[in-house]
Amino acid sequence: MSGRDDRVTHAIETRELTRRFGDFTAVDAITFHVEPGEVFGFLGANGAGKTTAIRMLIGALAPTSGSATVAGYDIRSQAEQVRRRIGYMSQKFSLYEDLTVRENITLYGGIYGVSTRDIVTRTGDILARIGLEHAGDELVREIPLGWKQQLAFSVALLHRPDIVFLDEPTGGVDPITRRRFWELIYEAGAAGTSVLVTTHYLDEAEYCRRISIMVDGAIAAMGTPAEVRRLVGAETLDEVFLKLTRPGAAA
Repeated sequence: MSGRDDRVTHAIETRELTRRFGDFTAVDAITFHVEPGEVFGFLGANGAGKTTAIRMLIGALAPTSGSATVAGYDIRSQAEQVRRRIGYMSQKFSLYEDLTVRENITLYGGIYGVSTRDIVTRTGDILARIGLEHAGDELVREIPLGWKQQLAFSVALLHRPDIVFLDEPTGGVDPITRRRFWELIYEAGAAGTSVLVTTHYLDEAEYCRRISIMVDGAIAAMGTPAEVRRLVGAETLDEVFLKLTRPGAAA
């Protein structure tokens, strides 16, 4: 029986990871790693292959070729173990709007296998951390978008995963709320949870320890934000993105 590879020191490690759909290559031999507790920005234009890559990493889609481990487990043969060790927050959230804030936390705690005692304790911790003590019994559809996003993130961390995947988590909220959300991301990283985050806000990418930028299914640049700017010969990440995705447009 194949178990976890305890020799793996990276939270995520991919090698030539590839996914094809017929003649179309959505993800083209990408190789990268994410360290424990690292906040890693996974950037690229719409259609660049980010979502397909994430679907492979969370065990929802089999790769065509290449390999990857997540939390020490192989994404091909140990997808169920991978899913137990990760959290995921989709762009459309995953909260039930017809349930209260507390009911959502309790529901997901049960799904994640968290004990009843821990659910009660962690519910209090979550509500205090994001300032929702007053709204625990309100329906999720009645609370503001910024709180929904913070709640969805907190729920994704409820079972204390090794890695959390965030797909454009701050879309549509004001700058102050975005900043608060990134404070929560830093707290998760400081506690040892690796964070792989996609965002179209390039100012947010500056908050990441390292970033990668995908273009046409391949990683076109990777490193710290400063390293990527220097590699591409750009002063800002906006300029980097423009040069990589639309060659000649920033000339």
